[in-house]
Amino acid sequence: MADLPDAALRTQALAAVCRLDALGLNRGSTGNLSVRAGQGGGFWITPTGMPAGELGTDDFVLLDDAGAVLRGEWAPSTEWPFHRAVYRARPDLAAVVHMHSPHATALACLRRPLPAFHYMVAVAGGSSVPCTPYHLFGTEALSQAVGSAFADRNACLMANHGLVAGGSTLAHALKVAIEIEALCGIYLQALAVGEPAILSAEQMAEVQARFKTYGQARRG
Repeated sequence: MADLPDAALRTQALAAVCRLDALGLNRGSTGNLSVRAGQGGGFWITPTGMPAGELGTDDFVLLDDAGAVLRGEWAPSTEWPFHRAVYRARPDLAAVVHMHSPHATALACLRRPLPAFHYMVAVAGGSSVPCTPYHLFGTEALSQAVGSAFADRNACLMANHGLVAGGSTLAHALKVAIEIEALCGIYLQALAVGEPAILSAEQMAEVQARFKTYGQARRG
C-alpha cells in the first residue's frame, strides 16, 4: 500500500472516511484515520475538527515520525500521537482507523475488553480485544497505552473513548474496525441476557491457524 503514490493514498483515505461516516460509525468530526506515506516516510492523517462532508484529499496532513508537519495547511488530528505509536509498534501495519462507533464505544465506556465469545474476535489478531485504561485524548499516556495494546493485536478499545483498528492495508484496517464494531454489538446483546460462553485459548488458536489460509482463492 505504501508503494502507491501519495495522491492515490489520500484518495483511498478520503473514500474510507466518507464510508465510515455514511455507515454511521463516525459522525461529524469524530474519529480519525491515517495511512503510511509512500516515499520519504511518515504518515497522512485527517485534520482536526473537519467533518467528512467537508474533507478533501488536499486536507490530509503529512507528519514525520516526530509529529512535525511536512505538508498540509491544517492542524493534524489531536490523536496523531497514538497513530504514531501504532506504526512504531507495528512496522507491518499500513493504516490506522479510529472510530467512535456506537457499540465499541459503549463497551469501552463499560471499560470491558471484548473476549473470545465468538470466533471472529480473532480478526483482531488474538483471543480478545483489550481495553486500555482511560487517558485524556491526545496525550502521550494514551499513545503509550494504545501502542502497548497493538504489540500483539490489530485492535483495541480505549476506555470511555472508542475503538482503534489497524491493518496491513487500508482495506484490511477497515475490515477489522467494522467487524469488531459488529461483534461489540452482538456481545452487548448477549450481556443483556447473561454472560456468554467464552472460547478457550486452544479453540481460538485453532481459529487463528485457520485464518492464515482462509479467504478467496482460485481453484487450482
